Amino acid sequence: MANPADRLYTAEHEWILLAPGAELPAEPVRVGLTTFALDALGDVVYVDLPEVGATVTAGDACGEVESTKSVSDLYSPATGVVAEVNQAIVDDPALIAADPYDGGWLFTVTPQETAKLLTAEEYEALIA
Repeated sequence: MANPADRLYTAEHEWILLAPGAELPAEPVRVGLTTFALDALGDVVYVDLPEVGATVTAGDACGEVESTKSVSDLYSPATGVVAEVNQAIVDDPALIAADPYDGGWLFTVTPQETAKLLTAEEYEALIA
């Protein structure tokens, strides 16, 4: 599956629903994992997400994703306050891989600043 061009990516394989070149919005935006990360992880069996109201910091670990192969840190692509977590994937982590760029989002954050982010093209070059 191609990485959608309507969002930005981290080198740690998270995405954030920010349009390339756009200013930071005042409303929360979704964060998720790329198909590249999910393919490497295998079947996701557990997610530990930041709590609503918590402040996450761009580039810092803010949760974990556990799979049949390993446990991996989840890194925040932006600094800001967590507005919502996707309870559906907490209840059924397999949903992340079933629809990683839409229904499989992890949490939303109201971004104040971002980590170094990549366009879909730059991310594709990184993982090639």
